[in-house]
Amino acid sequence: MLLTFYLTFVALGPRLGEIMSRGIDKWVNLLDELLVSLDVSHAARSLIIEGVCAGVGSVLSFIPVIGVLFFCLSALEETGYLDMLARIMDRFLRRLGIPGQIMVPLIMGFGCSVPAILAAGEIKDARARNLALALIPFMSCSAKLPLYGMMTSVFFPERAGLVTCSLYIIGITLAVAAAAFLGKIMPTSSGWEKACSMPHRGFKRPDLKRVVSCMWENICGFFRKAFTVILVASVIIWFLENYGTGLAPAASPDESLLAAAGKLAAPIFTPLGFGDWQAAAALITGLSAKEAVVSTLTVMAEGVSVGGSTGISLPIMLAQIFTPLSAFSFLVFCLLYAPCAASMAAMAKTSGSIKHAFFTFVFQTALAWLAAFITYHTGQILCSLIF
Repeated sequence: MLLTFYLTFVALGPRLGEIMSRGIDKWVNLLDELLVSLDVSHAARSLIIEGVCAGVGSVLSFIPVIGVLFFCLSALEETGYLDMLARIMDRFLRRLGIPGQIMVPLIMGFGCSVPAILAAGEIKDARARNLALALIPFMSCSAKLPLYGMMTSVFFPERAGLVTCSLYIIGITLAVAAAAFLGKIMPTSSGWEKACSMPHRGFKRPDLKRVVSCMWENICGFFRKAFTVILVASVIIWFLENYGTGLAPAASPDESLLAAAGKLAAPIFTPLGFGDWQAAAALITGLSAKEAVVSTLTVMAEGVSVGGSTGISLPIMLAQIFTPLSAFSFLVFCLLYAPCAASMAAMAKTSGSIKHAFFTFVFQTALAWLAAFITYHTGQILCSLIF
């Protein structure tokens, strides 16, 4: 697993992502020149370049990172390693009073929460199923990878892999703590110990064709999401950023509808170290899809006016909003706060109760706020003692 993280976030993923990012920038510049030559109106060109291309392109540039991760995870699954991991964790989880069968949906949660939640619905035992649904949101799904990659490349370029790995560990640690607590208070269903016996199929050489096929399927799923949810979100974000009250064009991003929503929510996040309206607005749009956090910040950077010209570098804007400590606090909040809309819908369907999904929304967001608060203020104390 350490090798998986190293290849994904240090050795291969970022380098391939940089190549793809340069390619996307080249095509966007060519498209911009074409639109200028066709005398397309400024509003339409802004929507296409600053809205659609900036938002979707920023997410697509992380496809190599996601591809490397899924290739490694698929290879591990093909060898039987993940099956063995679930079997080993079954012994550990039983000591906490938790059925080990929930490990399969939890491992799937590292890929995408939606299929993980749907897989949890196949668990016959109600207690095990409810535990799985409660713990899946703690896993870092692939939708959060673009955000991790963006923030770590700006604030922790030399320790990107370590910081990203720490976020995974934080999520897993809190999941274990929550599992231990819930395992003590939830009533034990009859026969769950028998149901969670999991024979290991043994190790085998991975089938490269199946590994590549699984990786490609997940990349295509991510690609489809980028051109559906993220595309729609990018257009909405562009509209909210460029228009103010009365649907009149905003003189500046600070006077836009998006700024109004962000400024309204910003005081909630001030104790966490990131009280700027841009950060708050990105978190709001992240409720639709976690990739939208990246596209929102990218679109906002494109819309910032400096010296009469529009658009600044995303790293420059991020450096104006965050410090390294507040950036890590922001990542902790994004790791834990309410899952995306698709996951909430899947949870309501699987549990058969909208109340269950609403409770998850409130619980995860409150836990995220508390965890980010502790992270930020503990970091401040440590920094004051060290420096």
